[in-house]
Amino acid sequence: MYKRILDMSLSKEETCFLWGPRQTGKSTLLKTLFPDSYYYDLLLSDQYRRFIADPSIIRKECEARELNGNTQKHPIIIDEVQKVPELLNEVHWLIENRGLRFILCGSSPRKLKRSHGNLLGGRAIRYELFPLVYPEIPDFSLIKALNQGLLPRHYMSKSPKKLLEAYISDYLKEEIVAEAVTRNIPAFNRFLEVAALSNGEMINYNNIASDCGVSSPTVKGYFQILEDTLIGKLIPAFRKRKKRRLIYASRFIFFDIGIVAHLTNRGEIKEGSELFGRVFEQFITLQIIAHSSYSNLNYAISFWRTASQLEVDLIIRDDIAIEIKSTDRVVNKHLKGIRAFREEHNCKAFLVSCDPVPRKTDDDILILPWKDFLERLWNNEIVTIKGDSS
Repeated sequence: MYKRILDMSLSKEETCFLWGPRQTGKSTLLKTLFPDSYYYDLLLSDQYRRFIADPSIIRKECEARELNGNTQKHPIIIDEVQKVPELLNEVHWLIENRGLRFILCGSSPRKLKRSHGNLLGGRAIRYELFPLVYPEIPDFSLIKALNQGLLPRHYMSKSPKKLLEAYISDYLKEEIVAEAVTRNIPAFNRFLEVAALSNGEMINYNNIASDCGVSSPTVKGYFQILEDTLIGKLIPAFRKRKKRRLIYASRFIFFDIGIVAHLTNRGEIKEGSELFGRVFEQFITLQIIAHSSYSNLNYAISFWRTASQLEVDLIIRDDIAIEIKSTDRVVNKHLKGIRAFREEHNCKAFLVSCDPVPRKTDDDILILPWKDFLERLWNNEIVTIKGDSS
């Protein structure tokens, strides 16, 4: 079992939502952190049936236990809360009238929004659990992560292929397609494959629509579904233009590189290959996305690209530029984009690579081996509170 680094200490004082795609480890985490909590698992058919028949049961059971803000020692946990949206009205009442605390766990806030579920009007803190991140894994293997992904079961498995196949067929191509509210299931399945093939790249809605046989607005809706169900994230283009003409198309990145591997039927990734370089960039990007959430800094992440094809992989807020290269020997050509960006914007600059040791260029760009970068990232030394140079 991995020790997760998500800090849920605010649950001692506040009601919380905990969101995350299936198999990221939400239920395991909650049972580990809160072994003495009352736990309702709506994946269990008997619990689901009784709450769908009468959501007020939870209020009656809390009253029978004489629970209130003074007597409650541990938060009440409701797992897969999106399966019975009406429960949230009862939860809301218990928060307001009895001072109770809950942890409401689920894989899709979209289901609640679509059914006009009660999201508690800002009374609940939102947490998100990601696949495993670098500091959670002793003896971390980059090649293993790039090939198998970082969902806990998949990373641990000696035969992850069947697990990935089941995940995609049972979850992505059944539950997520249900979110599309469409009868054109073949088109949505084709969309998943095409989106995976362009993972981490700029989105061309018209080209994807043509490949899937649907309209461009439909494709935009499909991407929104993936983002709402936490299957991926749109990374916007950096828009602060000073001199050069910029490209404003967004990128989309799936939440786990193992899922992408199976959707695209790609072969084994070997160090030094072109495929290694693309997936290495996606891996570092996903680590930064997770850090933004876990650190509670929630910083903006974008990318910069000009009409003349100059590019920087990631811009953090507007004061940190990060380029990602899988080379083991960074040379001047790898620094062209980041230098162009710094001509227009005053920022710290990093290049993450497979170089053996850290070094700094004459113009103050820090070149870091990927392990050094991740250690500094997770120690909050790369992204700090704005204005804090320590």
